[in-house]
Amino acid sequence: MGGTRRKGLLWKIALLGIALTISGCASSYEPDQARERALSGSPGEVVIGAVWPFEQQNDQFHEGLQLALEQINQEGILGGKKIKLMEMDDEASTTKGMAIAQQFADNPAVSAVIGHRGSSVTVPASRIYAHAGIVLLTPASTSPKLTDVNSPYIFRNIPNDNQLGQALAMYAGGTKHRNIAIYYTDDEYGRGLANAFEDQASQSGLRVVDRLSGYKDTADILRIVDKWKTLDSDLIMVATRASEGISFVKAIRAAGMTIPVIGGDALDSAEFAQAGEAVEGTIVASVYHELGASEVNQSFRQQYIDKYGKEPGKWAAQAYDSLKLLADGIEKAGSRSPKAIASALSELKSWEGVTGQHSFDAQGDVQGMSIVMKKLEAGTFNRLDEVLIPNPL
Repeated sequence: MGGTRRKGLLWKIALLGIALTISGCASSYEPDQARERALSGSPGEVVIGAVWPFEQQNDQFHEGLQLALEQINQEGILGGKKIKLMEMDDEASTTKGMAIAQQFADNPAVSAVIGHRGSSVTVPASRIYAHAGIVLLTPASTSPKLTDVNSPYIFRNIPNDNQLGQALAMYAGGTKHRNIAIYYTDDEYGRGLANAFEDQASQSGLRVVDRLSGYKDTADILRIVDKWKTLDSDLIMVATRASEGISFVKAIRAAGMTIPVIGGDALDSAEFAQAGEAVEGTIVASVYHELGASEVNQSFRQQYIDKYGKEPGKWAAQAYDSLKLLADGIEKAGSRSPKAIASALSELKSWEGVTGQHSFDAQGDVQGMSIVMKKLEAGTFNRLDEVLIPNPL
């Protein structure tokens, strides 16, 4: 009996040694390599994450995703497989967003993620996705810092701040206005957009006569308005989020400043459009208008109205395009492998979505899209013109 026990003990020790060896081998793989190995032998559905502040700032994003998902799964991808979409709410919080990114990183079944909304969340979360070997496609975050790392897994299907700022200046250069005052938020978005606008301004025949961020009170606003009148300002460029843009435009209008306002994509929102008479006439740069003439957009618009009973907005269109774009990349790759999907996306040429044509440069920034200029009239943004996005600065 003693010999049998000893043999049994030796076998257990041997098996433990084998297990430790296997575990050691497995741990020798980098996270992206381990994901590739896990997904290469997986026969099931394709898992894609979607992260957004759904509760606080959905703005039709969920609806756009669900319409695309329904259409994709009717036909299937990779020979009839379904996409499993895992929607997560990051509450517009950097901490929560990074925690969700780590959850996806720890899930070897995840091939790609769509998100997040704000650059302050997306930029740090993107480093987690890149390290884990997960494709990240962001439809909303415009900070140039996102793609500075040159990761093969990071893509952006919205123009960055450099592109938006250049396009705004190019549009303004085609008007009669020449003396521009800039008001911006002192954060990643505001600074980036203001800088790009100012860099392009002189090339577009414009002169930036003043630039400021923030104000204290009504007396400060009156001082700003007097200064801008003295400098013969004839156009104001606003680089802020919608809520701050509303407050500032209302304040300068109340102080007697009547010159036109032009602003970035963040002003293209229902919140801004519904802010009342003071913001009427504002011209914004955006990536979508529901009355775009392309067949792809008209089909999407009608399907969206049929399903939800209302016109689609910018974020519905961006969500829809994001999932459709990923699905096409997966089909082209013929695989759920993030590395293969990333390669397929980088090779796409003039992919047509409802927001226009998409290609990606070596950094993962979108190329070929046009900026849609819109003017707020009677609470509705009406289409004015398009400006072809120049290459990033």
